[in-house]
This record gives sequence, structure tokens and C-alpha cells, in this order.
Amino acid sequence: MSTEKIKVIAFDADDTLWDCQGFFEEVENHLYRLIAPYCEDPKKELFKTESGNMADLGYGCKAFTISILETAMRVAGNHLSITTLEDLLDDCKRLLHLPATPLPGVVETLEALRCRIEEESDLSPLTSHLSPLKMVCFTKGELQDQENKLKRSGLLKYFDDVEITSDKTQREFLALCEHQQIHPSQLLMVGNSLKSDIAPALAIGAWGIHIPFHVTWQLEHFDDIDHERLIKIEKFNDILNYI
Repeated sequence: MSTEKIKVIAFDADDTLWDCQGFFEEVENHLYRLIAPYCEDPKKELFKTESGNMADLGYGCKAFTISILETAMRVAGNHLSITTLEDLLDDCKRLLHLPATPLPGVVETLEALRCRIEEESDLSPLTSHLSPLKMVCFTKGELQDQENKLKRSGLLKYFDDVEITSDKTQREFLALCEHQQIHPSQLLMVGNSLKSDIAPALAIGAWGIHIPFHVTWQLEHFDDIDHERLIKIEKFNDILNYI
């Protein structure tokens, strides 16, 4: 990767900077236990509901909550008591307060990158006219929920900008480049999702660093990618070997 070309490093948030899907899976398993006696494949039933709701509800905790309760009522119907549904709802609402604890290596890596950027911007008055490298948090989901997680994580101070969008397709990536006033080839996207973080970035001509997370949401499953502008790493702090 030619780091001289990169002007903006964009970082995904959920399951890249902190664990998110692990907490959602706990609620999913709660649902599966409740509806298992009334269907053949509980996981397939939730996937059906979420897929059907995606166009109207998008991503995020509130959309997830609606899909969880809708699936429970559709599959189990009158077999579930009000108390049981209230317990399921409480589990969903707790997702609004998940700790957003940074994953291993995140704080140290962002701190190191921030220091490098500041040091390079002070190297020479001859380069003071050049735009410094920027670090941006670029994530999808509900605005307030994502903002709150970013604040709780303590990572906000490392970013020059934050962009929260309802989805991450080629259109949103192009909009990010426009907002940051860069060409797509000057963008490096770092994230755990091949579908949302990597594929659309590569499609517009940007670079990508993929860091797999140990669990993947059903709607984020995607075939593996090999690409000349894609780097695959195992640990977050491996980023420092390439930037």
C-alpha cells in the first residue's frame, strides 16, 4: 500500500473498535430458546424477519428489537406470556448501554497513529501547506446510539471527524470522500465486515484493511475477497505495520 496517497483513514466502529455482535448474539440466543419448540429453525426465522424489515428499519438496536419481538410473536404467538416478552424486551433495551469497551490493541494503535500524524505535521515548514492525514470514524446505525457508544468507548478524542450513516454502500463511501474532499484512491477503510466495510470501498477505488471479528451477523455474511488494494490482518495493532 502506498501510504503517500492516503489522506483519510476511516475506521468502522461496531466489532472493529469494540465488541457489539457478541452482545446481540446473547439476545438472539434468548429468542431462539423461546421459539425453538414452535419452529424447525429459530435462526432462519429471525433472519427472515430482519431481512423483511431492513428496507424500513435499517440497522441498529431499535430495528433489532422490533425484529426480535416480531419474530417471537409471529412464531410462538400466544404461547409466550407478557412477562416472557417483557424479559426479552429488557434484554434488547440493555443493548443501548453495552459498554463499548475498546478491543485489544485499539487504544494503543489509535494513540500511536495520532502521535505519528502530529509528529509528521510538525516536521517541516515546507510541508505545512499540505493537508495532514486525517482519522475518521465511519460507521452505520442509529445516530444517537452510535454517538453514545463512541463517547462511552473513550475513543472520540482520536478522530478528526465522525460520520454516522444509515448504510454503507458505494454511495455512502463516495459521499464520505466528497465530505472529506478527497479522491477515493486517497481513502483507506479499516473494518471487520467484508460486506459493509471492504467491498464497497474497493469498488469505488479506495483501499481496505480487513480485521475479522470472531462472530458475524447473519446479514453481514459475505464471500472472501482477494484484491490488490486489500490487506488482511489478524490483530488491530497490525495496522501499524502498514501505515
